[in-house]
Formats: sequence, structure tokens, C-alpha cells
Amino acid sequence: MTAPHARYRRAVAIPAGMAVATALAFLPNTTAAAADEAPAAVSADATPLSYVVNVKPGHGTSAYVKKAVGKAGGTIVTSYDQIGVIVVHSSNPDFAKTIRKVRGVQSAGATRTAPLPTAVTADLGTPKALSAAEVARAEAPAGQDPLEPQQWDLPAIKADKAHEKSLGSSKVTVAVIDTGVDDTHPDIAPNFDRGASVNCVSGKPDTADGAWRPGASESPHGTHVAGEIAAAKNGVGMTGVAPGVKVSGIKVSNPDGFFYTEAVVCGFVWAAEHGVDVTNNSYYTDPWYFNCKNDPDQKALLDAVTRASRYAEKKGAVNVAAAGNENYDLAADEITDPSSPNDTTPGERVVDPSECLDIPTQLPGVVTVASTGAKGIKSSFSNYGLGVADIAAPGGDSTAYQKPEPPATSGLILGTLPGGKWGYMAGTSMASPHVAGVAALIKSTHPYASPALVKALLYAQADAKACTDPYDINADGKIDAVCEGSKNRNGFYGWGIADALDAVTK
Repeated sequence: MTAPHARYRRAVAIPAGMAVATALAFLPNTTAAAADEAPAAVSADATPLSYVVNVKPGHGTSAYVKKAVGKAGGTIVTSYDQIGVIVVHSSNPDFAKTIRKVRGVQSAGATRTAPLPTAVTADLGTPKALSAAEVARAEAPAGQDPLEPQQWDLPAIKADKAHEKSLGSSKVTVAVIDTGVDDTHPDIAPNFDRGASVNCVSGKPDTADGAWRPGASESPHGTHVAGEIAAAKNGVGMTGVAPGVKVSGIKVSNPDGFFYTEAVVCGFVWAAEHGVDVTNNSYYTDPWYFNCKNDPDQKALLDAVTRASRYAEKKGAVNVAAAGNENYDLAADEITDPSSPNDTTPGERVVDPSECLDIPTQLPGVVTVASTGAKGIKSSFSNYGLGVADIAAPGGDSTAYQKPEPPATSGLILGTLPGGKWGYMAGTSMASPHVAGVAALIKSTHPYASPALVKALLYAQADAKACTDPYDINADGKIDAVCEGSKNRNGFYGWGIADALDAVTK
């Protein structure tokens, strides 16, 4: 059973008719004569695109490459010298082809197939928001925030028990690399890290006050994710997985909801250089669902984001990412991708997911998170794959498939919404922040732990869960996915279900 394709990881549509809402994962160096030629001629009606040009890290952009960029009709927007990634705008349709031939350029490619700015795309819908009356009626036992009884996901990872021991350390920050975070929300404001927040949409950091917030017409996704991670335990609304840690907003999606490479690179580098301990990545890098190493444009995007995510880990961050919402087996020999490129006209293509990667989900070192529903089994939409899915956590599912125990009423995940609201969403986007929160609790317990040690503890402490076999989530008599592997590590649940209690006691 395959969920409808969304542009980005955060959204998954639960089947119509269910009592839920639409819910929001080295080229050889060659010398080129082009560098010594006259600047490229560009027609008056040419459309500008954005590019990444990847060179040797650790040095400023060489004068030779700068000159070549200009002669090829490009303008440098910014350079991340520490990882050797240059962001360029150009209206020359042959820019990438030309610059790849320049000495010192290791790879280069367009980050999009639509011109700057992108065309407006269809609205994907909104989460199921709680009404003011529903919030006012909410009651909880002593010691719980009012909406916590609706959060079946917290006991599913023993977060409720963990909170009796520790809420996490305010010295730990989780960056939400996403659509922006509304830091004025009463459940987010107490734990917001302004210094680690930024707008990276252009590929260059914008630190203006509030630049990290979503606009009125933009997706609430990042705000929802932030609340799942660190909504304060303050007698208001809901409770996050790690309600004592800090959370920051790194906005990387443009107003149309696209997460382009230059923004994602900026986000990881910003996190790396601002003391972030964990990053949450509930998206895939547009416009390609899978980026193939044998395509020069897609290879350049893969190179750039790989460099940025590795740099963040090298600087101390654990990178956590959602597995995706298409019920794909990411360990299969081939997958049919009908949704790329998603910013112009998608065409169906068959890809090998070991050679064509979903980024950042499949990048080395990234913690890849699969989703479970209220009954503790793989969500109907969740991607999976032996050796790809590292760990699992609650991301919700249709209440018709996995109904929670009372008093919880929705099979989706409760989170914060912009404007001081709360609401339900579902997706591996909602599973990933649960793991990011548990990683933050581990870092709180072990403040000097390296990213490698935090990840090792995350996997070792996970509650092993055997394959669900047969997996017929909608009970129609047909197998919807096949799980491979042992109880201790398999394609549906990785090393198991994240365990918040172990995170604060071991």
C-alpha cells in the first residue's frame, strides 16, 4: 500500500474516509579552455537557476574558480569553504556543463529544474487542529500537561517514565531543519534557542529576528516537529519527548515548500557552527526523491549535502532523518520513482536505491527513522529496508488501522502549531523527532559523548522488535510489505523502538 507522493518528508495523506485529516524525508579534475574564454552569452529570455559547485574543502574559493564562474555566466551567492561548496546563480543553461571542466571543480549541478523563484504549487492541506474548546476541556492527571493523555506516543517510547527521572538538559540543543519554527508558541518559547536559529532558504544565513519563523501561508510542519521534541512541561498544552532541552529553528524550505540543496547545506553548516547537538531532518532534498550518482547534476547535490551533514557530525551533531512515506523498501534492487523532478514535470523512472540516494535519509552516519502506529507496528506509509532503517518510533497511522487505547482518540501524533495552537499530523516526519528527542536525552545523560557514542547508545538501548509477518495493514488479504531480518535488527524497525527511559537511566 503506497501513500500519495508528497514533495517532502513531512506530509503523508491518510486514506480518505478515515476520521483523520491530511497529515503532514570525485569527478576527475580537468583543465578547461572555457576559463580563458569570453563570458557566456545568455539570451534575454533565459531563466536563472541555482547551482552548487563543489571544490576541495578547507580553502577559500580560488581566484581561478571565481573567474571561471563569472566567465560561465554565474554569480557567487555564498561559499562554504570549510566543506568546499559554492552556491551560484546563473541564467546560462550550459553553466554546469562548462564549470565542470574547470580545474579544481570536483562536481557541479543545478539544484532545481524550475527557475528562480519556483512556480507556486498545489496546497498539500493542513493538520487536524484542536479547537479552543477542545483545548479548554482537556484534563490530565496530576503531574501531566493538559493534552498529555492524548499523546499515546510518549508511553510508546517510555518517555512518560523517563520524565520522572529527567526532562533533559538545557545545555543540549536540537535543531529543527525544516519549514520554520514559531518560537512565540507558549509550549516552545521556554525552550527556544535563538542563537542557534536562522533562515537558510536562499542558501545564505539570514539572522534577522524571527527570520526562522514560518510565514502565515507556509507549512506548520517545523513548528509541529519542534513541539514533539521539546514542548515544555509547563502546565500548558502538550509535553515533548525531551521537555528540558533547547530547540532551534533552521528554516530551509521556501514559501512553496521546496527544500533545495543550497538551503539544506546552509542548514547543516549553521548547525555545525552553532553548538547544535542533534539535528532533525523530516524532508527530502528537492527536486529529486533519489539522487543518482551517474547523473552529473544529481551527483553534485549528493556531494554537497554529504559534505554538509558529515561536517555537522564532525562538529558534534547527531543527524536524525525520516525514512519517508511511500512504503518503499529502500533495500530493494529497484524502486519506481514517479515523482521526480517535483518542481517541474515529474517523469517515471526506475532507480537502484543503493546508487540513487534519498538525501539526507540515506547518507552515511545519518540515523534513519521508520514510523510505527498506535499498535506498535510499522505505519502503513512508512518506508523501510534492512540495513537502511536504523530505528523506529511513533509517527502515527490511520485510526482505522492502528487505534490507540483510551483516553487517546487519534492515531496521529499531537504537536504544536503556529499561533499558539495544537494539532495532529502523521508521517515518518513525526517519528524522526521522537528519535531526535531520545538522542537529546542521551546527550543530556552523557554530556561528553561523541555523536558516534550517542548513536551506539541509541541503538543498543532500543527495544528489539521482531518483524511483523505477515504485514497486511488494511486487512484486505494482500501483503502490503515484506520485512527481512532478525528480531534484533530488521527492515521494519531497525535496531528496535527508541527507548527514552533507558536514555536517562543508562
